[in-house]
Amino acid sequence: MKIYAKIRFYWGAFTISTIVAAVMIPLITLFPKYKGIIMHKLNRVILFLMGSSVKVYGKRDKEANLFIMNHQGIMDIIAVEAAENTHFRWVAKKELFQTPWFGYLLKNGDMIEVDRDNKAGLVKLLKDAKESIEIKNRAVAIFPEGTRAKDQKLIPFKAGTKLVAKKLNMRVQPIVIVGSKYVLNEHNKTGHSGVIELHYLDAFNVKDASKDWYEEVQQKMQKYIDKLKESRGIQR
Repeated sequence: MKIYAKIRFYWGAFTISTIVAAVMIPLITLFPKYKGIIMHKLNRVILFLMGSSVKVYGKRDKEANLFIMNHQGIMDIIAVEAAENTHFRWVAKKELFQTPWFGYLLKNGDMIEVDRDNKAGLVKLLKDAKESIEIKNRAVAIFPEGTRAKDQKLIPFKAGTKLVAKKLNMRVQPIVIVGSKYVLNEHNKTGHSGVIELHYLDAFNVKDASKDWYEEVQQKMQKYIDKLKESRGIQR
């Protein structure tokens, strides 16, 4: 079983890399007006070829312009893009923009680059987020943990997301993602066929929320994950 799980991991990695490099990047470069549709459809193809699928619980709030979610690995983005019909503008660290293939995908997909080591990075993030919702009409998607978690315990959220949401009076909707790490585990290099679940929690306006809304959202997401784990034995 361990050998089979290893094979599935490398098959998944090969599938993702091949479609991104050979199909997705060329298509969104040649047809930039349709990059959202192209990315949605090709991410569905990736899931299909990996023998997996995505299931949505709850309802996406059409007025929300900031989506915050827990992060386990690359399958999080693939699952969300496969399930969505609108074109998110993802926030990613500067280092990812410099990687082969995926860097081109982020740049050509017009995603938001953030430099954590530069004090001006937060100012740029604020500017880019404002541009996203006021000019590009694209909701912002971010992993407030800032990095991939190794287990089901959420890493403390970075402060930048809270500041941006407050400054721009954004409408926030949390998304709890489960099953993604089971499908492709980048830490121990194993893979399985499975269902990635997206749980859309209640959206809210930051201006109407309590001053501790950010911490409360993290607690709510953690409780939701723990509840699913206890009731259904989920694997992430």
